[in-house]
Parts: sequence; structure tokens; C-alpha cells
Amino acid sequence: MGFLKPDLPVVDMAEWSKGTRSERIRPMARHWAEVGFGTPVALHLFYAGKVCLYVLGGWLIVLSTKGIDGFTDVGDWWSEPIVFQKVVLYTLLFEVVGLGCGFGPLNNRFFPPLGSILYWLRPKTIRLPPWPDRVPLTRGTTRTPVDVALYAAFLVLTSIALLADGTGPVPELGTTVGLLPLWQIAAVLGLLAVIGLRDKVIFLAARGEVYATLAVTFLFAGADMIVAAKVVFVVIWMGAATSKLNKHFPFVVSTMMSNSPVFRRKSLKRKFFENFPDDLRPGRLSRIFAHGGTAVEMCVPPVLFFSHGGLPTTIAAIVLIGFHLTILTAIPMGVPLEWNVFMIFGVLVLFVAHADLGLADLHNPLPVAVLFVVIAGIVIAGNLFPRKISFLPGMRYYAGNWDTTLWCIKPSAAAKISRGIVAIAAMPQAQLERFYGKDRAQIPMFMGYAFRAMNTHGRALFTLVHRAIPPGREDEYTITDGERICSTALGWNFGDGHLHNEQLIAAMQQRCRFEPGEVRVVLLDAQPIHKGTQEYRLVDAATGEFERGVVYVADMVTRQPWADDVPVHVHRGEPA
Repeated sequence: MGFLKPDLPVVDMAEWSKGTRSERIRPMARHWAEVGFGTPVALHLFYAGKVCLYVLGGWLIVLSTKGIDGFTDVGDWWSEPIVFQKVVLYTLLFEVVGLGCGFGPLNNRFFPPLGSILYWLRPKTIRLPPWPDRVPLTRGTTRTPVDVALYAAFLVLTSIALLADGTGPVPELGTTVGLLPLWQIAAVLGLLAVIGLRDKVIFLAARGEVYATLAVTFLFAGADMIVAAKVVFVVIWMGAATSKLNKHFPFVVSTMMSNSPVFRRKSLKRKFFENFPDDLRPGRLSRIFAHGGTAVEMCVPPVLFFSHGGLPTTIAAIVLIGFHLTILTAIPMGVPLEWNVFMIFGVLVLFVAHADLGLADLHNPLPVAVLFVVIAGIVIAGNLFPRKISFLPGMRYYAGNWDTTLWCIKPSAAAKISRGIVAIAAMPQAQLERFYGKDRAQIPMFMGYAFRAMNTHGRALFTLVHRAIPPGREDEYTITDGERICSTALGWNFGDGHLHNEQLIAAMQQRCRFEPGEVRVVLLDAQPIHKGTQEYRLVDAATGEFERGVVYVADMVTRQPWADDVPVHVHRGEPA
């Protein structure tokens, strides 16, 4: 790959364009297996620089605290409890502004590289309330001046907390600086809850399942706060490990490592596959990485939690830091980079600096127990009923088992979207054409198809496209990943199909008035952990659902990325 120029597949455009979608995906998938997305080195350096700026920003905010001094005297203050509190709130703010997960070209954001704050401070953009029929005052999908004011107030309140000083000595924690005022934590949490009930997108973008949950622990006194935060970290690790007990995860590993800038040699990347170039299912190396990583996430956190110092704590901390560094240096799609930096910081502050604090030090175990039951219960429910719970609170991070969608859009519908949706960014295809030119834009678009197809669900999605579009009319549609639609319409996306399901379809239909057949959507739910199937639905934006059924995971994992012949088991309805 070049320093400034992307390393894209070289094909005979005239011949390649004559092929079926499956035939055109095949060279893209092979290229992905050897190169990944072909990201220029400069872009990887850009993301590395963004991580450095994130660290620097947190550093300076911490130094604004009375009693914490010395830019280079990190050893004197890094383990102060208020430092951890501020890093949590700072990272929450970093994410909810749009600078963290989902930022930039590696998340299909080109012009501009973020949405979030550019959308959520703008009236008439789309919002998606989680329970509009159950929670009063949350109906509707249009952002009002009240929503804008709530979001702005949240940014201001969080900033005030970041610049606050500690409340004074807490001997139990060995600090003279103290902790953040409780009223500030309560105000931030209360406002985020209100915003989340009006718009689930903002709550998810804030990574509320991590940072808001940790902020809840700041309401606990003394050692209870540290122990509760440790519990949250353990649930995150073990919850994520539980969700990876599936057949999908090795496909994620092979796809991610192909895109890693650390593994540069093509010969090494080929080893992640069964038999390059003809069999691009995950090979033995991918399975070793996948099962080894799952074992680390499942087995090492309890050691870290219960060891309370000494060699076991040191070894467990090193292993988990190495685990997060592996993800971080792979620069995965969706770019959850700062989250991995934060998790490493949490290992050091909570489990190393405060290794001596454990369950025996709790003054009031009940709130900690309730918190554990709630967050662990959400993880369990998220794995049992993935259609009901986002993969973020369900802790199904990078498990390969996500709700996904493909949107089949006619040019007339794309024009309606451009006119009818209040958005900052243009439709994804228009962004690609602006960057690559009209003809060459097909290459990165099909590289996006290849990425989706390298994961198990891609085989089912492209099979179901044939059922969603009337026979012989596929050339009339542009196939667009729901993530890209979500990016344009909502201002944030991060692999969560809950954000571009029927709720978004209805919101866009209300604004764009699509004709029957103009927009057809394939919706594929994640696999419940206790079943071997994934449910699907085919929806026409104008007329509603017209088919549903299931596909078997066992049929998906045996096929190649360019396959579009997964057996479909229809429960209701017929193809278009």
C-alpha cells in the first residue's frame, strides 16, 4: 500500500463490470484477504495521531484539577481516583461529540469525517426514541429545539465536571484531592438518561453501556466505587467473551487481521485463510487467534479481580493489556481505538494501582450487587434476544454476530433522500464518486461489499437481495449497506442494525414518500446464542414487510465470501 494512495484492486473495468455481483465480489474478496481495505499508510498515521491527541486532551484536563500538578510527574498522580473519574467522563464526551468510534474514512465517513455533534445540534434531523409508545413525551422522529438544548446542556454539564476540583481528602482511598462532586455525576447521568429516552442513537454513541455505567459507580462511596468499577470491567470482558462463543468470530479475526497494518506481508495474511485464493474461510491461524482471544477475555479477568496484587495480578494485567493492544494496532473497521486505550488505562488504575481493594472491602454490597445483576442481565438478554437489545449493551463487540441490513435503492429514491433528509453528508455513493470519480467509485463500493461478505452474514445478505428485488431488475438498484444509510440519515453508525431497521425505514418514508418498489430493505437479525438460525425480513419502504424467514448459520459458514446461494427457509410471504 502507498503512503498517500490507497491500494485498490486492479481489474479490467469493462470486463469486470459485465459480471454478476457475485463474480465482481470475488476479486475484491481475494484482494481483501491479502491487503485489507488498502488503506494508505498516511490514514493509519492519521488515526494514530488522533489517539495521541485523545491522550493529550485527557492529560491536560486532569492537570486542570487542583492538587494534581506536573505534566511529566505522571507517577505522582496517575492513580488518583479523580483521574479515573475524569478520564471516564472525558472519553464519554469524546465519543458523544463524534470523535471516537465511527470517526473518519475507515467508517465510510469522508466529507465530513464525523456526524454526531453536527447533527444533534441541528433541529429537524432524525431521532429514534427507543420506546415511543411506552415513555411519555418521546413520540415522533424529528429533532426539536428541546432535543438540541438537551444535547447542548449535556455537553456543557460534562465539561463543567471535567474542569471541577476534588471534594477533599478520602483516607480510605489514600487521596487528599478527593472525588468529583456527586451532584455533577448525577446531573450528567440524569441528562443522558433523558436524552437517551428521546434518542437512543445519542445514548449508544456515548457508549453509555461503558462510560455511563462506570459513572453510576461514582455515586458509590469510598472503596465501593473502585470495586464496583472493577465489576463493570469484568462484565465487559466476560460478556464480550460469551458473545464470541459462536461460529462467526473466526471470520471476524481473518477479516480484521487482513486489514491490520501490523501484518504487512501478504504471505502471512494468506495464512489466516483455509486455502488462499480459492477457499477464504478462516484457517487454523484465525481459529487459534479467535479461540485464544476468547479464552483470554473469559479466564483472565477473574484472576485480575480476585488476585489482589503480586505476580498473578501482574501477569493478568500484562495479558489483558496485550489483548487490547492487539485490537488497537489492527485498527479495525469502526475504529474503536480510544476505547481500547481507555480499557488499558482502566486495567492499570483499577486493578494494579488499587489491587488491594476487593469484595471484602465493600461497605454497602447491595448497590454493587444490583449493578452487577442489571448489567450482566442485559448481556444475557442481549445474547438470547439480540433483536430486542443493541449489540453494544449486549456486549457483542466484534463477535461477528450482529444485526445487519442491505438497502436496495433506485436512483429516484436516492434523489428523494437527498431532498427529504436533513443531513450533513451526501449519500455514500455520491461521496465515493466525489473522491474516486464515477467509474472508479465502483471499486471501493465493491470492496465494501467484500468486507460485508467476508463475515458470515454477508453470504445471507447477498442471497436475500435476490429475493428482495424483482427478478431481472437488479440493475435498477444500488445496493447500499445499512451502515452507510445510517451514517447519512442519523449522523452516527457503529455496526448496529438496530439503528437502521424498520424504525428508520418508517422515519425516512415519512419524509421521502417512496413509491412501492423504490426502496427494498433486507434485514438480518443476529443469531440468538441458543439457536442455530438467524431471522430475516424483507421490507418495502412504501408497503411494509413482504417476507420473513430464517437462514441457518451452518449453511453460511461453509460458503465462500462471493456466495449468494445460502438456503432460505421462508416462514411467511414470497419474494418480490
